[in-house]
Amino acid sequence: MPFLTNWLTVFFVGLVAVISPGPDFALTLRNSLTYSRRAGIYTAIGVAAGNLVHVTYSLIGIGAVISRSVLLFNALKWLGAAYLIYIGLKSLGTNRSLDNAPGPTGTKNLSPWAALQIGFWGNLLNPKASLFFLALFTQIIHPRTPVFLQALYGITIAVLALVWFALVAVVISQPAVKNLFLSISGWAERVMGAVLIGLGLRLVFAKGN
Repeated sequence: MPFLTNWLTVFFVGLVAVISPGPDFALTLRNSLTYSRRAGIYTAIGVAAGNLVHVTYSLIGIGAVISRSVLLFNALKWLGAAYLIYIGLKSLGTNRSLDNAPGPTGTKNLSPWAALQIGFWGNLLNPKASLFFLALFTQIIHPRTPVFLQALYGITIAVLALVWFALVAVVISQPAVKNLFLSISGWAERVMGAVLIGLGLRLVFAKGN
């Protein structure tokens, strides 16, 4: 069945893209370690929401415009890079460990809305995501493809992102794992900050084609 073949293509290609280390993974990991499991899960929800936005505009053709416009692509690229570098600099500037942070569990507080926004904007401001969705969907979607199938393909990617990054948040926030990072929290947060800055700089120098 063409539908099953196309859906499996979306599933496996999307799975590889989602689990590949990148800004989404780094942001989810950082919030799970620095704050809490809940913060990590809401970050994952934000990432999935960002994916839905990418899916929507890619399916209606805006992704093609962005991929062909140097000005639009570069504007989005610089915004995304600036956001990642900003989050990274905040991590590098930390001057206290998680053990000394307020709260009964020894973790800092981050509201669900703030965590969701970090995941959402981190994903949305990544121009590579728009190119990925455009490249994938142009291979499997044709003028006769029903709208509900197009939506199903897009939702599949978003669900993959949500499940994967929520799983990352759950695993990394397990007491045994998190306690290990708590003992080196200052350095761990700075390392994550450096990773985010590196990803931001990589985005700056990424080519549009």
